[in-house]
Amino acid sequence: MSDSVIVGVDGSVSSLDAVDLAAREAHLRGASLRIVHAFGRHPAHLPSDAAPWSPFDHGLEPMVQGGLARAEERAHAAAPGIEITRSVVSGEALEVLEIESRSAALAVVGSRGLSAFAGLLLGSTAIHLAAHGSCPLMVVRGRPAPAGPVLLAVDGSPAGEAAIEFAFAEAALRKASLVALHVWNTWSERAYEGPGDPLNAVVADADHLREAEQQLLDETVASRQEDFAQVVVERRLVRSRIRPALIDASHDAQLVVAGARGRGGFTGLLLGSVSQALLHHARCPVAVVRGRE
Repeated sequence: MSDSVIVGVDGSVSSLDAVDLAAREAHLRGASLRIVHAFGRHPAHLPSDAAPWSPFDHGLEPMVQGGLARAEERAHAAAPGIEITRSVVSGEALEVLEIESRSAALAVVGSRGLSAFAGLLLGSTAIHLAAHGSCPLMVVRGRPAPAGPVLLAVDGSPAGEAAIEFAFAEAALRKASLVALHVWNTWSERAYEGPGDPLNAVVADADHLREAEQQLLDETVASRQEDFAQVVVERRLVRSRIRPALIDASHDAQLVVAGARGRGGFTGLLLGSVSQALLHHARCPVAVVRGRE
């Protein structure tokens, strides 16, 4: 995997916001930035009289190159001095960016592109890359709190280990604090080892469950704290519904980080309900990090 950051652009406002974020990430990492525009068979901005298999025969090349030039200008303005390459690739955006992610340290996209249906909160490209990309994905959402912390959604799953490492590293790069938030409720069954109905037993012994969930949070933070001693960490244990609690906490964060799947996900799913909820509703940019399994 290279040290490059890739960003998908399609001329939409959201994709240009993604360029700003990607450029800053490249600067923080000392990495190069690759701006990618994919031409599929049915791009939303193709003239009605154009053959979809030959867009450059219909005067679209100047438009595309002009859009890339504007994106490059945005990137230089956001992070002067970074190395930037740009390319137009033939293929559907989903496939192109998935392939590009195989040789990148980070992929960045907007929440919605030109092809999104009116009213959708999130485009298909972001969802697809979160589930299938080979590197962490950062999606532009909301308005980040510049002085806010990096918010880590802790769930204790093996698949979430990569997200923990990413969040600590990102906080160190940004010189930001880290809020490790673990949300629990009476559906949590990790502490239950007795006979009978697990849900009823857990409800009857909420204090025992709370202690177990606090231990899970403490162990999660301790596993990375030694490697990132410069990062100030707040451990936050909240009894609530998981998705609303994380979305609410994202209001004061500059970035929220989550694993693609948590311990409550169904086997075989590539993207869990919590990460999907954050991608759709978080109030700041979201990073989704897939596990290494």
